[in-house]
Amino acid sequence: MNNNGIQGRLPLPRVIVGCMRLASGGIENATRLVSQAVENGLNFFDHADIYGGGESEKTFAKAIKNAKISRDKVVLQSKCGIVPGVMYDFSKEHIVRSVEGILSRLDTDRLDVLLLHRPDALMQPEEVGEAFTSLYESGKVGTFGVSNMNPMQMQLLQSGLKNKIEFDQIQFSPVHAGAVSSGFEVNMETVGAADRSGGVIEYCRLKGITLQAWSPFQYGFIKGAYIGNPSFAALNTVLDEVGKKYGLSASATVAAWIARHPAGIQTVCGSTNADRLLDVKKGAETVISREDWYRIYTAAGNILP
Repeated sequence: MNNNGIQGRLPLPRVIVGCMRLASGGIENATRLVSQAVENGLNFFDHADIYGGGESEKTFAKAIKNAKISRDKVVLQSKCGIVPGVMYDFSKEHIVRSVEGILSRLDTDRLDVLLLHRPDALMQPEEVGEAFTSLYESGKVGTFGVSNMNPMQMQLLQSGLKNKIEFDQIQFSPVHAGAVSSGFEVNMETVGAADRSGGVIEYCRLKGITLQAWSPFQYGFIKGAYIGNPSFAALNTVLDEVGKKYGLSASATVAAWIARHPAGIQTVCGSTNADRLLDVKKGAETVISREDWYRIYTAAGNILP
């Protein structure tokens, strides 16, 4: 991970505060959450223009104001590119218009990070490049990245950009570990051998792209939590055993598992409970052993050939 942080201004924390559900808890809870997060070094906040139909960004802006937190004390990341239920849109017009809306809802003059949310099959790299250059030169966006993209998609996009792709946000956890399973099971006819990520972790390590793990405590496509779920009994047993060894909760142990990977992956925690955020932070700052990392990996149903 790039330890110099966003343009060398702020270091990148191991845990990102996900704001998808921020509006659902009300402004008082949002203010308390944001305040406690920043006080404890969790200063990186992840948004998207579609979260809560834009209400999550508005709620965050009110919370920051209520908590009297300086804009320079936080890193603001948001995503665009999804037109809900209709299409993905990486046109210059849509990207620029989306950022204007994001800035207005967040009540700020700049984003530290802009991610393109889902790959647009109709994207023109040069057109995206024009949008990024315009936003960067106007001071509205400092750093760019993507979400849910594989290496070839990133290479194609990068071909039209002056700005370097700095981030890729992917779903990753012990129960969604295909990005590493395909490496273990290479040249085999097993389920895990299917390379659905295109070697995204290795590519990002080679290119200096910081990975962010979204939905790390959910299974499937946000089907529900696997921690405490009887359908994942073996995994929960090992998470409890390993957690006890390091003084961590099950959620914190998952964060430690993610952080143990040498790619320096950030964990996106979307909890609206400040205590849980700090619990996950404790886990992400704990170094578990190689053996314990593999115990968790296999307990999740992954194999070692």
